[in-house]
Formats: sequence, structure tokens, C-alpha cells
Amino acid sequence: MALTPTGSNITDPKKKPDDDAMAPEDEILMREIDEAVRQDDTAEFFKKYGVALGGGLALLLAAFGGYLIWDSYNEGKLEEQSEVLVRALDQSQAGDFAAASETAETLLESGEAGPRTSARFLQAAAALEQENTAKAVEMYAMIAADEDAPPALRDLARIREVATNFDDRDPADVIAKLEGLAVPGNAFFGSAGELVAIAHLEAGDRAQAGALFAAIAKDEEVPETLRSRARQMAGLLGVDAIEDVDQLLEDEGIDPEAGLGPLEGGAQGQ
Repeated sequence: MALTPTGSNITDPKKKPDDDAMAPEDEILMREIDEAVRQDDTAEFFKKYGVALGGGLALLLAAFGGYLIWDSYNEGKLEEQSEVLVRALDQSQAGDFAAASETAETLLESGEAGPRTSARFLQAAAALEQENTAKAVEMYAMIAADEDAPPALRDLARIREVATNFDDRDPADVIAKLEGLAVPGNAFFGSAGELVAIAHLEAGDRAQAGALFAAIAKDEEVPETLRSRARQMAGLLGVDAIEDVDQLLEDEGIDPEAGLGPLEGGAQGQ
């Protein structure tokens, strides 16, 4: 998964000399987090959360569909541009990503933000399929910088820009780019917050990382898969992220009164 840190940037040059070498428990912690994040299924995450952290095709279909209403194109122009995007999508779904990218390129200079943004998302997805990370990052950065694109898609592109080459970024850069989205109440709090929390951890700020993981775990608007992972990360960092133990046990199908026994009609009865 592209958003997983490798630990290459963990050492903070501002730390005291005695802190330069990562303690064994920190190495174990980073491996735990690395494995937990790698286990995340990006397709399932998008389905549950509406954030395409994986491939861009499902997002592209949804984004372009919304644009058809948002931009109010004239009928002829709409038909022409939609045909180009549909053709590019067909090529992508057939596995011909080079052709899809070439087809979408004709819309990159469109004066309309809708088809232009959709084409950039498609080109970014095609570039990732072709292992061209640099081009994908460039496309996401262009979307994020496009003032005519809707804010939600610009924010999404900014997250994808960072996640796509997370391993190569300095933690301070990740934090600077995403901290504005990593706040409770933001639609992208879960995905942006997780990236920022990992960046804080790589920078050596365990307290900030733990607090952010705990906030994600407690946010009921965040999908449960991400909350569960954040809860584990907070626990590894020594931060209590559980507000209602009984409710958590019930959510896990465990009867609080019977210890580890399953609730009647719970997981074993399904």
C-alpha cells in the first residue's frame, strides 16, 4: 500500500545524540504499524468511506457523474467530452492503460473543470497501474492546485498526492500538507489523520501520534476498519482510545457480562 512508511525517515536530526538510534521497542512498534496499514484493503475502504485511496476508476465515475450536474455544460459539449472519458474508462477497464492515458490527455487542457479534473484522476490511476509514480503524483498535485475544481476533490487529490509517494517524503512535509484535513469533522479526517499520525511517529513525536490515533478511533464518522486499526495503534503508543468498553465489546460480538463469550445472535450465530 502506497501510504505505508518504511522507517527510512524515522531519525529526527534535531534529537539528542542518545536518541538517534531507534530503541528496540520503537522498531517493533513501527513494524506493527507498518503491517497493520499494509493489511488495509483500499478498495473496501473506498466502498465504506467514499475515499479512493486505491485505484482511481471508481472515483472517476462518481466524480464525473457529479460534474455533469455541477458544471451545466451545453448538450453538444457534454456529449463530446463524456464520450472521450467513457472511451478512456473502457480502455482502462480492458487493461490498456497507455491508451486510456492518451485518450484522456485531450481533456487535460479543457476550459471546463469537470472533464479536466476527471481526466487528471484517470491519468493518475493509469500512471499508477503502469508504475509511473512520478506522473501520478504530478496529476494529483495539479488537481489539488486547480482552484476551479470542487474543494472536496482537491482535498482528495492532496491526500492521494501524499499517499502515493509517502515513503519518499519527509514527515514534516506530510504534516504540513495534510494537517488541515486531519481534524475531527473533516470528511477526510480518517485517511488524512492516519497519514499525519504515522508522520508524527516517524518524526519521533509519539505523544502527538498517539493522540491523533486515539481521536480517529473515537470518531464515529470514521469507518470501523480504520477506527479499529487506530485504536490498536493508540494502544501500542500507550494512549487509551476506548471511551465505552461495554459498547466496544458489544460491537465485537462479545457479551460484557460473560467475558469472552459471544453475544446471543452474534458472530457465531451469523
